[in-house]
Amino acid sequence: MDEHELSAIPRDARAFQGNRAGVVTRTLAAGIDAAVVALVLLVAYLGYAGLLFLVNPRSFTFPDSRFVVSILMGAILLFLYLTTAWATTGRTYGNLVMGLRVVQVSGSDVGWTRATARAAFYVLLPIGLFWVALDRRQRSIQDHVLATAVVYDWRPKTRRGPSSDSQASPDPPQSGPCSSTSSSTPAPTTPPTAPAS
Repeated sequence: MDEHELSAIPRDARAFQGNRAGVVTRTLAAGIDAAVVALVLLVAYLGYAGLLFLVNPRSFTFPDSRFVVSILMGAILLFLYLTTAWATTGRTYGNLVMGLRVVQVSGSDVGWTRATARAAFYVLLPIGLFWVALDRRQRSIQDHVLATAVVYDWRPKTRRGPSSDSQASPDPPQSGPCSSTSSSTPAPTTPPTAPAS
């Protein structure tokens, strides 16, 4: 990691860069994402109600918001949001706030196919996230099935391939500083000395 990339990481967070994220951080990120989706649904509902009001203000009533339909719309929106976010940048808004990124266990991007499968799995089995609390490698059920991991990564740009500074290997160490905080500059070498004649 070069000095520019290192400077983008908060100083207190550098020791965690590349380590697997635990259940608390991941749950907070998921809560932020749920709030984002709920806010979008609320804005869409109010926008639709406003349109109905403009069309016929005299007989306006708020549209019926059936619980099952609302849950279905929320699930579809969450699926699209997660798929797009994970496939393009590896992180949702919640992941960005918490300094997380979803990667393959090799450390490379998840790509569209894996992001789509992971989003569907996440929406259909959200409780799978809590397996992180029981797993020594801090992987959810979704992570185990799809060979993904969630790591601390505050760098602004997307990974493009396996990274040597990622701890997203199948059995990463879970404590101590990461290899990403060490300098990538090789130690200076001294030229060989000529033998005395």
